[in-house]
Amino acid sequence: MFTLSRNPSRVRQVLGRKGDDFIGLAIDEKGVVTRVIAGEAKWRKTWNQSTIDAVMLGEKIDDPLGGKKKIHNGKGVWFEINRASSVPMGLKQIQDILIELAPDEYAETILSLDRVLALENPDAIGRTDLILLVGGAAASRKPTEALLEFDDIPEEYKAGRDLQVVEIILEEGGQLIANLYNRLFMDGGDDAKD
Repeated sequence: MFTLSRNPSRVRQVLGRKGDDFIGLAIDEKGVVTRVIAGEAKWRKTWNQSTIDAVMLGEKIDDPLGGKKKIHNGKGVWFEINRASSVPMGLKQIQDILIELAPDEYAETILSLDRVLALENPDAIGRTDLILLVGGAAASRKPTEALLEFDDIPEEYKAGRDLQVVEIILEEGGQLIANLYNRLFMDGGDDAKD
């Protein structure tokens, strides 16, 4: 409902928080929200060019125009970021948390979020899109080699907002993820302490 009420061109419900995995707020000295950063985080055990293409451009499908080569379906991260609202879905959740945990301390921020979230005549705020690509490198990848273009805005990015893309390559990242899940979801046994 959040997305449908803010984008009349969308005619179907939106499941999940595509493009808004995380959100950060910039708040001025008066407590007014002046900007948001929101984005998508993707983990892959190994990043190589075909993996990045599948994540960013969508899975490969048979060419609907009858070509012999498979093409990307266009439903990857770029698609989701491009159609994401300038007001991230999670802003209402952040406001609810502030109301519950610190209503006096963040009264001005809560009011500011009310104005940003209004359906009629909302306060405008800037948005920066951030894409985090985290995981391991392919064996052939050089230490300073980036998989996404960083000198210029990629042609697939059409949202027109500020864009930041960060590739984080971790050695033994799979073990790090396993340890994080153990700490979050295990019953606190010995495995969770590693």
